[in-house]
Amino acid sequence: MADTKTILIAEDSSVILNLTKKILELQNYKIVTAKNGREVLNQVEKQKIDAILMDLNIPIKNGMDCTREIRNHENKEIAGVPIIAVTGNANNYTMEEFKEAGINAYLPKPLDFDMLVQTVKQYVS
Repeated sequence: MADTKTILIAEDSSVILNLTKKILELQNYKIVTAKNGREVLNQVEKQKIDAILMDLNIPIKNGMDCTREIRNHENKEIAGVPIIAVTGNANNYTMEEFKEAGINAYLPKPLDFDMLVQTVKQYVS
């Protein structure tokens, strides 16, 4: 079997975090979590992450700032990790702002779990 891919879920809502984690674990992904921007940056430094589901409204450092910081990382592997934005208020951002920050894809809340699985597979296969 191919090596298990690791997905980082950056989400401050435990309900959404646990649901998302369960669904992705059923797809045989290894899940690591972060409840705020500082934890996101610590996780990408600590281990190989294959994709990030980034809630844009996380505390300490929001998802857009985290994404920019990851994209500017000196380690090219970390800088290139696919980042999928997850937000309940995407209307606050334009697609241009997502692109400028370095976001690869976007999923609206409430999450469509079929779309979630499909999008994650698209970026980590």
